[in-house]
Amino acid sequence: MGIGLEAVTALSPVGDSRAGEVLRLRREISRMQRRRSDLPLLPLDPAFSSLLPEQGLQAGTSYTVSPSPSLVLALLSAASRRGLWCAVVGMPTLGVEAAAAFGIALPRLILVPEPGDRWLAATSALAEVVPLIAVQPGSRARDADVSRLSARLRDRGGTLLVTESTSTGAWPQSEGTIRLHDQHWEGIGEGWGLIEGSTATVTATTRHSPLPASVRVRLPGPLGAIEELPAESTTADTRAELTALPALRDRDDTGREYRPLAVAG
Repeated sequence: MGIGLEAVTALSPVGDSRAGEVLRLRREISRMQRRRSDLPLLPLDPAFSSLLPEQGLQAGTSYTVSPSPSLVLALLSAASRRGLWCAVVGMPTLGVEAAAAFGIALPRLILVPEPGDRWLAATSALAEVVPLIAVQPGSRARDADVSRLSARLRDRGGTLLVTESTSTGAWPQSEGTIRLHDQHWEGIGEGWGLIEGSTATVTATTRHSPLPASVRVRLPGPLGAIEELPAESTTADTRAELTALPALRDRDDTGREYRPLAVAG
């Protein structure tokens, strides 16, 4: 019983078929008939335990996150390994191979890569039965629609991860923010090589804990789980970056042109 990848892996509506696809999704979801979850927290990977004061994602709430596929998959991984269903809406570049590398159970992963302007309807429908949903909004949501979705999350005990962008603005009624920054890719040589993973810093703040908490991690680790890097590595990286700044300021680079760099992730 339930919706697997074969049912809604590619909800990619075109033209007038969008409404029909969403209705089909609702019918499939109604077959699951998930009752309200009584879990107060959804689990996070142990490497992220120090980020949030509760050491987990609060049920019935929303979080604003960076639009990074690596971060989204890292936040879904622990819940999926515990047997919970997860869904990703509006992220066509997120692949199933990458999800599997993070230890996410593909039979319990629902992908809606291109919902178009029906992204909010698809997210609301999934919130009926899926406890953890990540969504990349396709447009700015109205306050009334956000309030209805928030009420549904509270009623069903679900958690929503909303990626932030300049076009859609900040997500209202967010419990906190989880951002990825200072990401460095591994396995790439001078313009060649296979990507083997990345290291990055993840920083979180919440309404009840406004002071930021950060952790340096490898995404993913050798066994798929998130690997927390030793504290001395983070300190060394930070010291190296700070030491380099004065030297850069002393150089006379006035008028020098730099070629743009391509950034992955």
